Amino acid sequence: MAIEIKAPTYPESVQEGTIATWHKNAGDTVARDELVVDIETDKVVLEVVASASGTLTEVLKNEGDIVLSNEVIARIEEGAVEAPTASAPVAEAPKSQDSSDSEALVNPAAKKLAEERGIDLAQVKGSGKGGRITKEDVVNFSSSTAPVAPTSSSSTGVEEVIGAGERVERRVPMTRMRSRIAERLLDVTQTTASLTTFNEVDMSAVMGLRKSYQDEFVKTHNGTRLGFMGFFVKAAVESLKRFPLVNASIDGTDIVYHGYQDIGVAVSTERGLVVPVLRNAENMSLATIENSIGNYAGKARDGKLTIEEMTGGTFTITNGGVYGSLLSTPIINPPQTAILGMHSIQQRPVAVNGEVVIRPIMNLALSYDHRLIDGKDAVQFLVTIKQLIEDPAKILLEI
Repeated sequence: MAIEIKAPTYPESVQEGTIATWHKNAGDTVARDELVVDIETDKVVLEVVASASGTLTEVLKNEGDIVLSNEVIARIEEGAVEAPTASAPVAEAPKSQDSSDSEALVNPAAKKLAEERGIDLAQVKGSGKGGRITKEDVVNFSSSTAPVAPTSSSSTGVEEVIGAGERVERRVPMTRMRSRIAERLLDVTQTTASLTTFNEVDMSAVMGLRKSYQDEFVKTHNGTRLGFMGFFVKAAVESLKRFPLVNASIDGTDIVYHGYQDIGVAVSTERGLVVPVLRNAENMSLATIENSIGNYAGKARDGKLTIEEMTGGTFTITNGGVYGSLLSTPIINPPQTAILGMHSIQQRPVAVNGEVVIRPIMNLALSYDHRLIDGKDAVQFLVTIKQLIEDPAKILLEI
C-alpha cells in the first residue's frame, strides 16, 4: 500500500517552504517516525518523519524545490522493516570502499557536486546533523584547496565559484530564511513611517542587584542566572501597560489593542535572526523570563524552534550590545508598531548632583511607526523604561 509523505501544514504567516535536505533516497527502507526530509521555511527548519514503515519508492521534490503546505513530496510502499539500530545502517555498506562511512553521511546534492569537481569526500568535514556533508561543505572545501572554474549559474540555485589562485569569489544562493528576512526588511521600510528616538540609561542599580544577589538567585532558581534582559522585559511590560498604543498594531484602517504583552526577544543564529516570543510576559517572574530566554536561545542555535514559538508578539526587544554595538536604529517587526534596541554598556563620565562621576551607561533606541504612535508617546515610553531600569524597585511596586 502506497503512503504519501506530505509537507506539514504551515501557519498563516508561512506561505511556502523549500526542500533543504533529503535524509533518505528513493529505494531506501524507512522506519515509522524516522527522519526523512528537512523543509526550510522563512522561520524554521521543519523535520518531516515517515508516517509508516516501508520502502521510499518515489521522491517528488528535489533539494531546493519549493513546497506548499500539505503538498505531496514522496511516497512510501508500506511494509515491515526493521527499525534502524546504532550498528546496522552504515555497517552494511561495502567494506572494500574506503569512503563507505563518508558516503552514508552525504547529501545527494553534495555527492553530485563532489563528483563533478573530483573531490574526495573522505577529506571533507561535514557541518550538518550527525556530521552529514552538505553542498556548502563541498563548496567551502573546493574554494579553500584549489582553483575551480565556474560549474553552474547561481540563478539555478547552485553554488558558483569564480576565479583562480587567491582571488576567488564564491556565489551562493540565499537560504529561504535569509531571502525572506531581506524581503520583510525591505517591505517594512516601504510600508511604515518608521522613526527612532534615543535615550541613555544608568545601569548602576541593575548591575548592583546582579552582583549582590546573583549567587542566591542561581541557587534558588535551579541554575538560572540573573541577566539584564529580564529587567528590560519587565520594564517593557510595565511601560506597555501605561502606553497601550505602543503595544497595539494596525490592521487596515483599524487599530488593534492587545490586552496582553507578548514580548519577542531577538536571537541571532548562524542562519539569521529569529524572534521567539515570551507569551503573557506580564505574568512571568524574572526567573521565568531568564529561563525561557535561555531555552529559546539553545533551541535557536540547534534549529529546534517551532513556528508557533516565533509567531505573534506585540513588542520586540533586540540587544545589539552583546556584539559591541553602541547605537543603532532597529527595524520594526510588523505588524508590531515598535521595537526597543539595547546596546553596549560603557563607563562614562556623567553629572550626578552637580558632580562628575563615572557610571555604566547604555544607549537605548526605540523605533516606532509614526502612523500610530506620536513622538510624545514614544519619548515618554522610552523615558519610562529608563526610569524603571534606573530604579528597579518601581518595577516590583508598579509605580
